[in-house]
Amino acid sequence: MRIAIIGATGQVGTVMRAILLERDFPVDEIRFFSSARSAGTKLEWKGESIEVEDAEGADFSGIEIALSSSGATSSKVLSPLLASAGAIVIDNSSAWRMDPQVPLVVPEVNGHALHSIPKGIVANPNCTTMAAMPVLKPLHLAAGLRSITVATYQAVSGSGRDGVDELAEQFGESLDSDVRSLTFDGGVLKVGGGLKFPTTIAHNVIPVAGSIVDDGSYETNEEQKLRNESRKILEIDDLLVDATCVRVPVFTGHSLAITASFERAITPDEAMALMHDAAGVVVHDLPTPRLAAGKDATYVGRIRHAETVKNGLSMFLSSDNLRKGAALNAVQIAEALLALR
Repeated sequence: MRIAIIGATGQVGTVMRAILLERDFPVDEIRFFSSARSAGTKLEWKGESIEVEDAEGADFSGIEIALSSSGATSSKVLSPLLASAGAIVIDNSSAWRMDPQVPLVVPEVNGHALHSIPKGIVANPNCTTMAAMPVLKPLHLAAGLRSITVATYQAVSGSGRDGVDELAEQFGESLDSDVRSLTFDGGVLKVGGGLKFPTTIAHNVIPVAGSIVDDGSYETNEEQKLRNESRKILEIDDLLVDATCVRVPVFTGHSLAITASFERAITPDEAMALMHDAAGVVVHDLPTPRLAAGKDATYVGRIRHAETVKNGLSMFLSSDNLRKGAALNAVQIAEALLALR
């Protein structure tokens, strides 16, 4: 089994390498690729030092499964090249998710989609969408999901290492003094500059995660991903999704507050019983991103009746956005592909 990791030096690629080892994935040969900036560096793999190759212009022949965590722009070029060389590409970017010929897969939810991979590419969902799917699928099968209203609480690592560095820098500056004494300028807490987020993220929440889409909707691309990907994965073309995606000063772990409506009545106790039996889900009295960090499952709790929608339930859930939200799901897809051989 010849494996490749594209974007091996990035934060998701780093977690991919760790998870392959944790789960004892059968690897006979592994190759690491990155952009020219990181090419030539050495990464350890089972006691060996493996040189990172420049993905641009590389010879991909012989690779059977490629785990790709490059950005959408480079993915549009690299993933077809890998597929044409004979690899099945598990792509973590947004480039291929809505392509009708590319399955968008969460193995616990719609693993059957792996039976047809026309382009040789399988897409990994957005990390926020990913957290909700193992929870919503069994509820949908039981009661017929009709709509979800979602508020997200997304960690800065979802915006890459630059986002993590920005929060760490701002926390470092602000923690040197009493937060209550910090000055405000035009309503903005002044604790250092920032390039990744539209305003200070430390000791703050920002009601824009992602970027505003230029289509008149005033939605962000994160909000549209949540809607479109949920419809595709759950196979509910007319699912109504209203989302507000928020960035919070948390390093790792995305959370969602969800109010869902169903065709048929379902009680909180019935929902709780379904969650206890659901793959990839852990019921907890107090789900938090800190609890979920480093864990495989989505943690769900606060399941209760919702008055504002028909046959409604409200709940809160948390998931590690770098682990299940990206790297783990990709490796699980690879495991599912091996099982189909």
